[in-house]
Amino acid sequence: MARRRGKQTTDDTAVVAPSAVEGVRHAGPWDSSERSPADDQQYIDLGPLKVRVRVGLDVQLPTDGEGGDIGSVVLVTDDAAIELRAFAATRSGGLWDEVRDDLILEVERLGGECEQVDGIFGPELHVRVPVDLPDGEKGFQPSRIVGIEGPRWLLRATFLGAAGLEPSDEGILMDALRDVIVDRGSDPRIPRESLLLTLPPNATPVEPGA
Repeated sequence: MARRRGKQTTDDTAVVAPSAVEGVRHAGPWDSSERSPADDQQYIDLGPLKVRVRVGLDVQLPTDGEGGDIGSVVLVTDDAAIELRAFAATRSGGLWDEVRDDLILEVERLGGECEQVDGIFGPELHVRVPVDLPDGEKGFQPSRIVGIEGPRWLLRATFLGAAGLEPSDEGILMDALRDVIVDRGSDPRIPRESLLLTLPPNATPVEPGA
């Protein structure tokens, strides 16, 4: 059964020891205070997220709705993908618990199936949501949703395609996730506020569903 928690207050609530929210990140993803892209030309600077691309990965920057905001970056292989979204959080952590509960309720509302399991970054969700297939038949879209908390931020990673159907802690997409650097910035933000990405030079956002 999903757990519901009380509303969080501000972005600067009680401070806890760093190990409470950062212990699972010993091998990445990283906060900007811990690692910098420096002169690594394989990194793409998207503002709040710095992603390191590899051979075999395509980078997509879909826009969210009509406003043209870029809320996520999607790294795509031949048969799988990972969507990355970053959000502001409190110093005390715990945002992933709330977000996870909301995701469970949303999957239930859509008539899907959701299993919570212990993963390498802590609790994660394995999801199957009903969809209409191109041939008109009914099917399911599998995904694996991972939440990782850092200093005042939450990184949500959704594995799709083969990576959602058969979750693995190895492979090019997991390596890409561990390479991510989150730069939340110092501005006050509301918990759960999306850290909107910026378009790098010579790139064009794609329309939703493209």
